Amino acid sequence: MKPNHVKSKLQSGGVSIGTFMFEFDSTGIARLAAEAGAEFAVFDMEHTGWSVETIRMLIATSRSTIMPALVRIPATEYHFIARVLDMGAAGIMVPMVESVEQAQQIVNSAKYPPVGRRGAAFGVSHDDYTGGDIVEKIESANSETILIAQIETAAGVAKSEAIAAIDGIDVLWIGHFDLTNSLGIPGQFDHPQFKEALETVLAACKKHNKIPGFMAGDVASGKGLLDQGFRMIAYGGDLWIYQSALRQGLRELNEHGAGTRC
Repeated sequence: MKPNHVKSKLQSGGVSIGTFMFEFDSTGIARLAAEAGAEFAVFDMEHTGWSVETIRMLIATSRSTIMPALVRIPATEYHFIARVLDMGAAGIMVPMVESVEQAQQIVNSAKYPPVGRRGAAFGVSHDDYTGGDIVEKIESANSETILIAQIETAAGVAKSEAIAAIDGIDVLWIGHFDLTNSLGIPGQFDHPQFKEALETVLAACKKHNKIPGFMAGDVASGKGLLDQGFRMIAYGGDLWIYQSALRQGLRELNEHGAGTRC
């Protein structure tokens, strides 16, 4: 498969900044994001209602860029994991990871033998319909695919160190809204209990050499997360970035227009 520049950058100690896609399922959205400088895009299947056919198109139209297309699947199920990888996704994000068994299932479903149990299909989308050495393709897919486990419940936080210890899991990603809901403090991101949960996950990542990830809603919070030690950051999502930029432009033009009236 194509080299995963995000994974190699993170493994060498670097930081990677990308974005989420929730709304704009156009053939140009990946190229727009890549041209803007996004190092990865996460296409969401959990909250959008996007079908596998829509995801297939979004992955396919991403492959002309160097930006890896990642997919957040709706649940820890083999048919979600293997299908999006066969379509050419460079990695997957799995929500609500709460146990060692669940983390191991992700690895088993995403990796070819002898590491996992992913079913073999070659000369299809993920290897650009090419021939070639199958052993090399297996080794490349197993090493280049990035696997992201979302820690977004109290149970997930409690098991975060054990989840981080699983070989093959690359990133522990905080799902901040769901985590505050699970902790009984909805949206209270300054609450000591939430901050303690973040520190627990960060410590688990540090101990097991895994990457902590987070979605930043704005630049200021993103800077704070980087300072805190998070190294894989998604800057917002397509719909919120568009809405924010539109709102700001309209407000400034309306204010200027009001000032020019007699």
